[in-house]
Amino acid sequence: MGLSAFALCLSVCIFIVSWGVSSWELSPEIKAQQEADRVISLPGQPPVNFRQYSGYVTIDESYGKALFYWFFEATHKPADKPLLLWLNGGPGCSSIGFGEAQELGPFLVKEGPSIKFNRYTWNRAANLLFLEAPVGVGFSYTNTTLDNLGDNITAWDSHTFLLNWLKRFPQYKYSEFYISGESYGGHYVPQLAEVIYDENKKALTYDTYINLKGFIIGNALLDYNTDQNGMIDYAWDHAVLSDGAYKAIKSKCNFAILNFTAECIEALSEYYNLFSLIDVYSLYTPTCPLPAPFAAAQTLKIESEPKFTSGFDILRRIPAGYDPCIVNYATTYFNRPDVQEALHANVTKIPYPWILCSTDVSKVWKDTTFSMLPTIKKLIDGGLRVWVFSGDTDGRLPVTSTRSTLNKLGLSIKEDWTPWYNNREVGGWTITYEGLTFLTVRGAGHQVPTFAPKQSLQIIEHFLANTKLPSVPF
Repeated sequence: MGLSAFALCLSVCIFIVSWGVSSWELSPEIKAQQEADRVISLPGQPPVNFRQYSGYVTIDESYGKALFYWFFEATHKPADKPLLLWLNGGPGCSSIGFGEAQELGPFLVKEGPSIKFNRYTWNRAANLLFLEAPVGVGFSYTNTTLDNLGDNITAWDSHTFLLNWLKRFPQYKYSEFYISGESYGGHYVPQLAEVIYDENKKALTYDTYINLKGFIIGNALLDYNTDQNGMIDYAWDHAVLSDGAYKAIKSKCNFAILNFTAECIEALSEYYNLFSLIDVYSLYTPTCPLPAPFAAAQTLKIESEPKFTSGFDILRRIPAGYDPCIVNYATTYFNRPDVQEALHANVTKIPYPWILCSTDVSKVWKDTTFSMLPTIKKLIDGGLRVWVFSGDTDGRLPVTSTRSTLNKLGLSIKEDWTPWYNNREVGGWTITYEGLTFLTVRGAGHQVPTFAPKQSLQIIEHFLANTKLPSVPF
């Protein structure tokens, strides 16, 4: 650590100890900005005892770029709790529509459409921030053509958002900060963490310093080679792919490169046809029996799509996270004018409806990182806390993929494969590496908090406290 960075770190630590979040005296201007974003109540919302805020943060005035957020104070003693950011993937999927409304937020969508309180909401453990990124996702927008998106710009725009959001909410400026996410969040989360980590080392003022401590990602896209090999292995091992198709894919496809041959694409067709037959994201969950007008546009149909040209081309045609019935409820709810007004959303009257996953975003994605392992290794070496979890009934980014991927890191094992418990039941299995913790969630699909809400809250509480999950029943 350079002298200037050390001095800044020392100053920040002294400032935190001396003042603390609860001692902040907000200026009248800041109070007015926060009050303008205050959400008093949402249509159908049950009463709660914590405050919530939502709105826009401008990240580039020249391009008219603004990102939409939804923030919930912790249910108890928010001044003493860390700040946790959640990011969904896609690329192009909404963290509000999935993460907040279907998984881990205080308000989950239900038939009506309306919302209900989530007793396992993660703001029991942290001050919880959801971000729709990049521009073009959900309510986030740009006034220019949507033609230059990708991993790099998403990370830097999200970093700019955080710096500007913390100016609006300075009482959280020096809170411990963590990033969480799932699926293509396996790119978003460590990439944003890397930008923060690098910028913190160069920071000379409090304005550009973020008190990042670690990140946690679930069912994450981390390495195209092992992720896709593991996906095919999982499908065969779970009896949804024939022996012939499995052998053809293994012999004709080289997942170490993104450009597929015509023979590989043809071999893959039997696997991808599964997406129109079952819920690959949760292998043993029944499909929705109701008509799904909004979900239908999200479903992969190989026979009606143009020819694929690469692994990423296939990836971006399959939304990250798919539950047909809830998709309908979320899409209808967030398109209600009274809901948008309550959330201070769509203030510029975006000329298209709010959708869970934007195909416009995925179509213009310019850069994707083949493997996130070098970034993760760098951040582990930099002292960040890193946890990875995997719902073991997800067939899209399955546990077989993640285990193979993490093995490539070559980390020393501190504690090998052991069960962890949620009360009297085995919640899954865990392995502790030097610098990284991996755990499975038994019976959970792609969106772990949706399928295992109690276990997911237990996981995030232990992650934030940096404590091991219980290895015996309790």
